[in-house]
Amino acid sequence: MPRFLARFEDVYGRLGRAETILAAAAHHRLLWIHAFLNGNGRVVRLMSHAVLLEALDTGGVWSVARGLARAQTAYKGHLINCDGPRRHDLDGRGALSEEALAAFTRFFLETCLDQVRFMESLVQPNRLRNRILIWAEEEIRADALPTRAGQILEAVLYRGELLRRDLPALLDTSERNALRVVSALLDRGVLVSASTRAPLLLAFSAALASRWMPGLFPEQPV
Repeated sequence: MPRFLARFEDVYGRLGRAETILAAAAHHRLLWIHAFLNGNGRVVRLMSHAVLLEALDTGGVWSVARGLARAQTAYKGHLINCDGPRRHDLDGRGALSEEALAAFTRFFLETCLDQVRFMESLVQPNRLRNRILIWAEEEIRADALPTRAGQILEAVLYRGELLRRDLPALLDTSERNALRVVSALLDRGVLVSASTRAPLLLAFSAALASRWMPGLFPEQPV
């Protein structure tokens, strides 16, 4: 077991963006090693999620584990095939079937793409900006948010984070007024920050899920 795990770490321990395709091989190989008495499947699916999270910077928006859970029959069938010995002289150079591993890799990557498309159809990122800005404009008209609140939300959406020192230039106003707008957005829970000096990040409040991402959560019955 120590030799298997050492070899596993040596081959798959440092996957970069270009080697992400090997995540599928790592998924099966760790299952084949069967390092735990129980819970091997859960550990391996968690590992694959973490590998893709780090290598592709998915942000946890989608997870291959969900896709594998929705295709259990095909998933388990591929894993069984990958456990089989090489089928002929051209089927790899190791003890296990390379053809089966290639087929599982294709299935694994297609599952990843399926989950990306699924989440894209729910979140509709091409329309997300408009939904956020429409909400902000409605809140401004109702005096629930200060003027120019939408500009900050739009900036954070596109940049990923917003430094506080950039606020006055962004809004073309004084630092005091800019901080007043930020404070209102923080109070509404649509912005978050680790400290008073840390960058501002967009927060997807559960209370606004039906407005900002209407396809992500089903409407509650009246």
